Amino acid sequence: MDAVTIDYAVARSAGRAALRPGPELSRAEASEVVDGLRSAARASVAHVAEVTGLTSPPSQDDMLVVDRATWLDANLEMVESLLAAAGASGAEGLRGRLAGLGNGVQVGGALGLLSGRILGQFVPFGRQRLLLVAPNIAAMERRLGVDGADFRLWVCLHEQTHRLQFVQAPWLGEYLVRQLAHLLDEPEDSSATPSRPSSAIEALLTPAQRIVFNQMTAVMSLLEGYADVMMDRVGTDVVPTVALIRERFNAHRQRRGLVKVVNKLMGLDLKLAQYRDGAVFCRAVIERVGVAGLNAVYESSGMLPTLDEIHAPDVWLARAFPTVEVGAGDVSRPEGNSSP
Repeated sequence: MDAVTIDYAVARSAGRAALRPGPELSRAEASEVVDGLRSAARASVAHVAEVTGLTSPPSQDDMLVVDRATWLDANLEMVESLLAAAGASGAEGLRGRLAGLGNGVQVGGALGLLSGRILGQFVPFGRQRLLLVAPNIAAMERRLGVDGADFRLWVCLHEQTHRLQFVQAPWLGEYLVRQLAHLLDEPEDSSATPSRPSSAIEALLTPAQRIVFNQMTAVMSLLEGYADVMMDRVGTDVVPTVALIRERFNAHRQRRGLVKVVNKLMGLDLKLAQYRDGAVFCRAVIERVGVAGLNAVYESSGMLPTLDEIHAPDVWLARAFPTVEVGAGDVSRPEGNSSP
């Protein structure tokens, strides 16, 4: 595997140079947003555990309200941990130093630009943390014209779901690291015949790498779609204006013009597709076998849907429940059926 060298000091400088100022808030307004997010983060734990049936984490010390610069530092730390775990860091010599400088500028600059758009994030690699980016959440709730308390809790529900997903499936982080290691490999030959590339990123990959990329896309679609569905399933008793928030947030996601071009250049269009496709898959499975049936995806890597199955939920259902006639409502899976 070729090393991926990043000069993290350069990346941090490039990222900070790309940071944009947040919304203008008075000291009282900023304090109200931060306190509200901390309260929402604590409240979201029980709500997500109830609606998903996933195991609740024992500690809440890893839920942090941060600014854009702190989010940037946390993600650079995650990149470093992730590449090290995948065995893809540490090139030496002049060539390695030059590559590190170039990669540092690119990675840091990209994260700096993203720092103004991310509302929240669960960091599953390195130091596991749930991050809530206060200035971005404050700006978004103003832009959408929605109730601040409801919106903060709604965002927390999404990120808390990601936190519980990795608690429920402790093997998931290692699985994603292995997939990244395969993706970074440069195989000399492959007899695989992949589908036509659907993005510029896929076009740069070898046939074998594209297969791995598609599986990682399937997993990320599942994780994001699951969280998107669950943050709405809590209902109006928990988030009274949830329908209005979803309507306006979806309209914001689907903006056209320059925003759409920027999303495509930064790869965010792929992320939006993951939310959409994953949510469609999760809703279809829940309709047939309930949330408990959908939670079979956390049993083992063998139960994760493929990208084809994300687009054809019935195929995954037939594989996951081969001896059960599935219908509306929760079902129990037969023993010994945790892998294909």
